[in-house]
Amino acid sequence: MPDIADTAPDFTLPVTGGDTVTLSALQGAPVVLFFYPRDDTPGCTTESIGFSQSLAEFEAAGAKVFGISRDSMAKHDKFTAKHDLTVPLLSDEDGVVTEAYGVWVEKNMYGKKSMGIERATYLIGADGKIAQVWRKVKVAGHVDAVLDAVRAL
Repeated sequence: MPDIADTAPDFTLPVTGGDTVTLSALQGAPVVLFFYPRDDTPGCTTESIGFSQSLAEFEAAGAKVFGISRDSMAKHDKFTAKHDLTVPLLSDEDGVVTEAYGVWVEKNMYGKKSMGIERATYLIGADGKIAQVWRKVKVAGHVDAVLDAVRAL
């Protein structure tokens, strides 16, 4: 599991809008990666809308923001259209990136264990190193906390 000061694991993933994103190609600007369990669930919707509503502020601070889940691009496209999301969503269907970032974990809900994505956010500095990590994220107030951290870089 990568931690603060580690070089962020590189990847290339498809992004909403039909292109791909390669993390290392974004070096030179801060990058926010927010990992979330599933499209169109209450917490994930609230978080994605929050990042969308603040996207211009992140961009003004020089940062790129991406949401990542294991949902397909087709699901991401429906989710984006349904909620008018502006934040780009990356699809990690094979799970390589969620594994590399240590967010694919065993979850326990109502006594039933299953594997899933732990809600987490990584702030990667312009140098490609991890500047801050938020694990087991609570959605309320999270976008503002991340924006404050970006501005403090």
